[in-house]
Amino acid sequence: MNSSRRAIIKALLTEKPFISLKELEESFPDVSSMTLRRDIEYFEKQGDAIKVRGGARSMKFITTSMEDSFHQRLNENMTAKERIARRAIDLIETGRSLFLDSGTTVLKLAAMLPDERHAITTTGPNIALELIKKTQPIVNLVGGMINRENVSISGNQALKFLADINIDIAFIVPSGLSFKDGFTSGNYSECELKRMVVEKARKVVVLMDDSKLNRCLPFTFCQLNNVHTIVTNDYLPDDIAVAAMKAGVEVIVTG
Repeated sequence: MNSSRRAIIKALLTEKPFISLKELEESFPDVSSMTLRRDIEYFEKQGDAIKVRGGARSMKFITTSMEDSFHQRLNENMTAKERIARRAIDLIETGRSLFLDSGTTVLKLAAMLPDERHAITTTGPNIALELIKKTQPIVNLVGGMINRENVSISGNQALKFLADINIDIAFIVPSGLSFKDGFTSGNYSECELKRMVVEKARKVVVLMDDSKLNRCLPFTFCQLNNVHTIVTNDYLPDDIAVAAMKAGVEVIVTG
């Protein structure tokens, strides 16, 4: 009975982005809520779902990204990304605990970063490979599921890893920023991870070129009042600029 029930739940996870515990209780009235919670935990360990409040989210839908692929973005706005990365380095003090997000701008930052003593945690395998070319930084690569599109690691294992890491300065790259929806991402799992990093970091620095402005993707991971500094290559739209000023956000325009 256990195997047949889990076969039905797995089928549901391939059909729906979210299954509520209430829905499972109605489908299996003779099974206790505790047993159904254990079923959700089982599928989380199998990599088929992420346990959330009130049920489970299907990894089939979570891992589908609405963003352009990393390789497609690698050669876009190269000059702007280099200027942003160079200016971001000025915000780093030796000996800090840093978080480096994934993405092409952060890859530039990793390459330009002086060979100094830092403790650096990253979700980008390519970022980590760039960092270990240096001799001084201590590099932690978050473990978990790799998103092929973004060359980024996320998922429940990644969240558990980050729970034990202290972050002094986090360099975050959004997929979009809009006045209404704040900083957004096209992948739910990555959104959850960025949200945790923003909550843990003493200082949050957002790196973004002008292609991200007035762009809104499905999942919001934070708002303007959750960040301390934005480094960008162009002036923010008026509505966002006013909101940033009211929130006390430092905006650095590299030109």
